[in-house]
Amino acid sequence: MELSHLKNIFVVSVGFLLIFVAFGGLQTLQSSLNPSGGLGVVSLSVTYGGQIFSSAVFTPFVISKLGCKWTLTIVTCFYIIYTLANFYPKWYTLMPASVMLGLGASPFWTAKCTYLTVSARQHAQKFDKKDMHVINQYFGIFFFVFQSSRIWGNVISSLVLNLAQPKEETIWNNTNCGSSEALLLTGNWSHITGNVNEQIGNWSQISTSPSQPSKDLVNIILGVYVACGLLAMLLITVFLDPIDHQIENKNASYYENFWDPFLATVKHLHDRRQCLLIPLTVYSGIIQGFILSDYTKSYITCSLGMQYVGYVIIVYGATASIFSYVFGKLSEYIKRISFFTSAMVINISSIAALFLWRPHRYQLGVFFIFSGLWGIADAVWQTLLNGFYGILFEDNREAAFANYLLWKSLGYVLSFGYSSFLGIYVKLCILLATLLFGMLLYLIVEYKEYRKTQTQVHHFKDIESVSEKV
Repeated sequence: MELSHLKNIFVVSVGFLLIFVAFGGLQTLQSSLNPSGGLGVVSLSVTYGGQIFSSAVFTPFVISKLGCKWTLTIVTCFYIIYTLANFYPKWYTLMPASVMLGLGASPFWTAKCTYLTVSARQHAQKFDKKDMHVINQYFGIFFFVFQSSRIWGNVISSLVLNLAQPKEETIWNNTNCGSSEALLLTGNWSHITGNVNEQIGNWSQISTSPSQPSKDLVNIILGVYVACGLLAMLLITVFLDPIDHQIENKNASYYENFWDPFLATVKHLHDRRQCLLIPLTVYSGIIQGFILSDYTKSYITCSLGMQYVGYVIIVYGATASIFSYVFGKLSEYIKRISFFTSAMVINISSIAALFLWRPHRYQLGVFFIFSGLWGIADAVWQTLLNGFYGILFEDNREAAFANYLLWKSLGYVLSFGYSSFLGIYVKLCILLATLLFGMLLYLIVEYKEYRKTQTQVHHFKDIESVSEKV
């Protein structure tokens, strides 16, 4: 790998790492940190709702006009603004910041996907390698670095929030966490309400946040996150090389009108392969929304307390990071379908176990095991599904990645949107049904691609046979 390519991959990866140390840490804590009126979860829904709109309407237009580098730089400012809004989390501060971030997030991610794909193809052509293998390796390196953002973001929040851990020993009736809906309190919580009967009656309002940290501790976390965002913006602005302008903007002529990208995104749905991949792409968003909202709130916070959320999610980030790199490397030797099937088996097993498991504070290791399993499967859904779009739709990358982000964002919106209205049992059923349906359609795509490849092979053999006879 050339030094310049390696440097650019490093800059993009570390830039995203720093940005999502902040946003990922906030996203993990939103449902527990801002529970009043569902503000935290609603802000995330608005963010991903805005991402759906921008994916469908103007993402390719923005990239064609600004280029990948300056799209990444400008949207980094939006992430910083969102973090700043959390210093004073009200509906009139967090909602506008969420809308701004949502509109910028799709161009941000599409610019990253385009940058890595174009760089990988340039590298493959120069060294006579297969595009598919180099693209998977590039995305594997990126997600190896990027997925570790969940580690560092949650290390920061966990270390600070543990300062807020109450000294009183709390006893929980943990049989009512997880897929059970009722929550009962069996300890002495008179320091919260002053009346035991009132505690039990009102526990549904405070159960997801047994030990709210002080404002000063929250501000420390946010201050570190803002610093990460500023450092990311500096890194991308100064050190990232622009891609060859002609290659990056080869479709720019189609996007001279603001509505052209919307038409291109919709037109891309005429490709049956794209339509068949929609359910699995939606699932990749729903499952992350479930992990970062429902698993953290209904399993971890309910059973262990909010101060443990970060530690458990660190394992999720670490396994996702390591296996993203490993799977990216192994994809050269092992067929993609094997990875997707393995991820499906892991997720189905985990979902089935969550149906039955009644989390308890003395089963600490089980929380981390589930987190690790989620991370392994997520490495497939994020790294290889992302790379699959780049391989499958190489002639229309911007519209393809815009569709990828649109449908993945829809998964986030659905997950965060119904988080406050549906029980865990129903959410697990939705996860299972979406996964099975998505994998069924994905297998059809793989079968079609296999038949297409076999047809091409036979065609070339026929040509060679005719040539030999001549």
